[in-house]
Amino acid sequence: MKRLVMILMAAAALPALAAAQTSAPTTWPDAAATDPAVMGWMVGSPPPRDRQIRFEDMGFMTFPQTRWSFSHWRELLPSAEISRGDGAVSVLPVALRDDLDAVTFTPIGGGAPMSWAQSLAANYTDGIIVMHRGTIVYERYFGALTPRGQHIAHSVTKSFVGTAAAMLIAEGKLDRDALVSRYIPELADSAFGDATVGQVLDMTTALAYTEVYTDPNSDAFAFVRAGGMMPRPPGYDGPKTTYDYLKTLKKSGEHGREFHYKSVNTEVAGWLVSRVTGKPLYQVLSEWFWQPMGMERDAYIQVDQSGAAYAAGGLNLQLRDLGRFCEMMRDNGRFNGRQIVPEAVVADIAKGGSPEAFTHGGYATLPGWSYRNQWWVSHNADGAFMARGVFGQACYVDPKAEMVIVRFASSPLASNALLDPLSLPAYQAIADHLMASPPEA
Repeated sequence: MKRLVMILMAAAALPALAAAQTSAPTTWPDAAATDPAVMGWMVGSPPPRDRQIRFEDMGFMTFPQTRWSFSHWRELLPSAEISRGDGAVSVLPVALRDDLDAVTFTPIGGGAPMSWAQSLAANYTDGIIVMHRGTIVYERYFGALTPRGQHIAHSVTKSFVGTAAAMLIAEGKLDRDALVSRYIPELADSAFGDATVGQVLDMTTALAYTEVYTDPNSDAFAFVRAGGMMPRPPGYDGPKTTYDYLKTLKKSGEHGREFHYKSVNTEVAGWLVSRVTGKPLYQVLSEWFWQPMGMERDAYIQVDQSGAAYAAGGLNLQLRDLGRFCEMMRDNGRFNGRQIVPEAVVADIAKGGSPEAFTHGGYATLPGWSYRNQWWVSHNADGAFMARGVFGQACYVDPKAEMVIVRFASSPLASNALLDPLSLPAYQAIADHLMASPPEA
């Protein structure tokens, strides 16, 4: 039984968890008790056997080991570098405030009010930054993460890939209304053969593919095995790369009608970006984002045995660099004195997709939201939109409040449906507080 639980948790982290996970486990040790330094993970030369974290036995995806492994991903899985180049690091102004920890909110569904500081421990936060008008006003690190460290972003990766694809559309190099098979003929006989680029980016494809991580027979397990994201059983003879797995998928229903969050769409999006540019995804991310934005540190992205990047969730980066990217999106695509992403692309993302299509996804904590170009769009009064990853990864952009919140975490709960009741009202409370109490001129 323990082995099954480990495998289920591992699969849940790698593509983003479907909204079907709605019930929490019993209780978990708290953030202080599971601090990696307290537990002594991977300390020693070599570490004691019971303090080692490994890929082959799925220990790297078992809580509380994840509190260490999420900050040491490249030590466990193959990766490729996303170079920042040799340019100067862009400046992030810092003016820390001491009034945010005491900001309170009421969780979704009711209950006792909670403070911002309490919510960080409750969500097993590893690192969090609040930026207001381009300035860091709050910054904290916990567990195994340091200011210089890199952390797995999980499905926040999708929003980087979707933004790159949208930039290609804006440049006329990729046609949103064209069939995927126009660019990737290898997928002509798959479920994606008659899907459009836009349907892939908005996840309104109709796929005979299940992404249910409480079911070991779900198609998602075949996906992660093909990509090398979990150990393959003895005698495995299935696809051995992500691209080969995509070719096996079949259609079920009509494309373009319903939103269903399925990570294989992002793998197609990543393939489209690489195919159209003629460059591997990690090089595109380097040349389009890391170098011109003056990122502080190289990033890296998980790759399969063919060298293809794990577009759906393999990005590992520094928290401040995630802050730079999300602040760029808040400032209509401009950062470091340059227009990084066309303003029209950011506006199209912030406008959102179809709320009606989104209702089919079953996200009870996100009423009225939509999905556009691999971003989640709230349609709330602040015009907030965000990138989301399992176990608590987030980039929350609030244009009205002129605020960005970026967070890395290693919660034992994978599904955002279980994290949203604390996270979303906390973000809004901070936004309201900043608008009500702006810094002195």
